Amino acid sequence: MSTVSLNAYSTHATKAQTLINQGFQGSSTNPSGVHLTRRGRLARTLLVLSLAVVLASVFGLKAGAGTPNEVGTPTAFIQVTVAPGDTLWSLATRLADGGDVRSLVDEIASVNSLASAEVQAGQKLRIPLH
Repeated sequence: MSTVSLNAYSTHATKAQTLINQGFQGSSTNPSGVHLTRRGRLARTLLVLSLAVVLASVFGLKAGAGTPNEVGTPTAFIQVTVAPGDTLWSLATRLADGGDVRSLVDEIASVNSLASAEVQAGQKLRIPLH
């Protein structure tokens, strides 16, 4: 194996500086020459992961900074048992008292955690009063 070296001599110093060192001797991907053991690599990985968790939690706290801490005003409810042939729309029409029926249907579905607008006879529903 051959090595080519070009040395430049400074006029101010007597020490030679290697400009180019080409060859096939020990080409390493680690320029610092420090070799970590398995334990060291594990410690480095855990340190990086813990820093990532801390940064994610800081950004998570900042994301929720604009949410209000107030609790909404309490709402009164009545409980209605669904009769055969009743729908959310028919219940809301009877109980809307001239108000917006669509918004009452949405509120009934939201309060009762209904996935669809279908109701069964005998089902008990909570209906908000306004």
